[in-house]
Amino acid sequence: MACKKTKQMIITIHDQKQLRREWYFDFDGQPFQTFLAGMVKEMKRLGVALTVIRNRDVTISINSYADVLNAVKISSAQDGQSNQCVGHIIGKSPNLDIMEDISTAVRRMAFAPETVAPSNEFRKVCHNCGCGC
Repeated sequence: MACKKTKQMIITIHDQKQLRREWYFDFDGQPFQTFLAGMVKEMKRLGVALTVIRNRDVTISINSYADVLNAVKISSAQDGQSNQCVGHIIGKSPNLDIMEDISTAVRRMAFAPETVAPSNEFRKVCHNCGCGC
């Protein structure tokens, strides 16, 4: 039996400029770091090597929850997907919970990448992030 190759994925978190305080989320805080550590561990068991990086060279202006979604990108080179914002991957967020939405987006990209619209498809939920969708 051949060993299946580990899928490599990257979560990129951009800096944010808070325009509306009610949409602030602490991506550097302990709750989020604990969430990420758990997700990395879980995905590893499922054959996905998940790397998390911060890109402080790109700043997203946060004026709505859609902008919070745009501040987090997911890439899976093996699936031909690079830097897709969470809003593009999941569409409308049902609960406005960024950790739940990141988890949903990572799983969709990892296990059902064919359900992620191509980067050139227009998605109303996605804006202000420069990804072109």
